[in-house]
Amino acid sequence: MAEELKTQQQFDAFANAVAAALGTHCRTAPLPEYARGLARLIVDDEDRALRLCQPDAHRPQRLQVFAGLPNEEQVAAPSIQVSTISAAHVARDIKRRLYPLHAQAMEQAARLTAYQQAEARARRAVAAAVAAALPGARIEEEHRRTRITWQHTPRPAGEHGPAQTDNLSATVGPSGEWVQVDACGRPDSMIPMLTALTQVPWE
Repeated sequence: MAEELKTQQQFDAFANAVAAALGTHCRTAPLPEYARGLARLIVDDEDRALRLCQPDAHRPQRLQVFAGLPNEEQVAAPSIQVSTISAAHVARDIKRRLYPLHAQAMEQAARLTAYQQAEARARRAVAAAVAAALPGARIEEEHRRTRITWQHTPRPAGEHGPAQTDNLSATVGPSGEWVQVDACGRPDSMIPMLTALTQVPWE
């Protein structure tokens, strides 16, 4: 018969037993960020994080186990539902059902991380080349974009009245595959800047 875990103390003891059944070096810790019910963090022999949770207090014999990932905002953490028949039963289900899903998700997360790193390197290279053609430009990283802004306020000697500011902004696409340029200002200031941009090496 499945155990009904109704208190955090009971749940913690069960989680400790699951950890012991998973491996000799497994450990547990509180999981305060889980607000739906009872929960406990288990870290196994290979430093895989598992979140053992009870999502429905009306069904205390049913648990859900989530496998932790380094970037869960982009790759969904796999999970399984298990019954509290015994700690050994839960540990067996984790090894048999959750670990293969966790390995697949980790591979997907690794591929995504590698792609994002390559994308960022390519974008930074293009942004650096663009900024080099715009002395004094400011570089700002946005979500998968790099924005480069340049401003200049010329005031020739003896000139009175409000000064006109020359503006040039360039946005570099996610992996540097495109650059969008917007410019507004005096021709004698803007043309040299635009000419410098056309001479940027795009290797």
